[in-house]
Amino acid sequence: MSKAKSNPEEEPAAQDSIESDHASEGTSQESTLDEPKKDDQANMSDYQENPPEAASGSPVPPRPPSLPQPLSPSDERTWAMLAHLSVLANLVTGLLGPVIALVIYLAFRERSRYVAYQSMQAFIFQLIWWIGGGALAALAWTISGLLSAILIGCCLMPFALLISLIPLGALVYGAVAAIQTSQGQDFKYWLIGDWVRGTLPGN
Repeated sequence: MSKAKSNPEEEPAAQDSIESDHASEGTSQESTLDEPKKDDQANMSDYQENPPEAASGSPVPPRPPSLPQPLSPSDERTWAMLAHLSVLANLVTGLLGPVIALVIYLAFRERSRYVAYQSMQAFIFQLIWWIGGGALAALAWTISGLLSAILIGCCLMPFALLISLIPLGALVYGAVAAIQTSQGQDFKYWLIGDWVRGTLPGN
């Protein structure tokens, strides 16, 4: 039985067909490997555009506001003392004392109830006894000076002198308040302290 001889021209063609089959199989495998990569990239872009919090629609709750830091007892005594000593600034400036007391009140009213009470007392006290007393004394001296040509003007001068002591008494009273508050005492001005305490928030 004779064997069939293979045609040498057919062997290269068979090899080419085998190589083309392998190439097509490799291309299909690469395409299947690239598909998961594309899916991962698409998922990552969706996550960046729509994070979990934004996708759910629930906003991030804001942080609660921080409360002001309360003053230490030593700082409370210091600022309360300075509020009362601001009456001495009136000797140089005339009207700056109440402004200093008001600034201290506005700066520390939320950090210390003690400083708020003492500084507001000093502010009201100076408005009444320093500014009001000074204006009343000036009016009394003006009237007595205009009427000095007659006897009644001379009789009014002692009253004008007494009224002039009101601003000076305010200086002494403010110094006493400063000394007591520097020792941590709850100082209260006469006729003013109770009213001021009732006007503070929380009462």
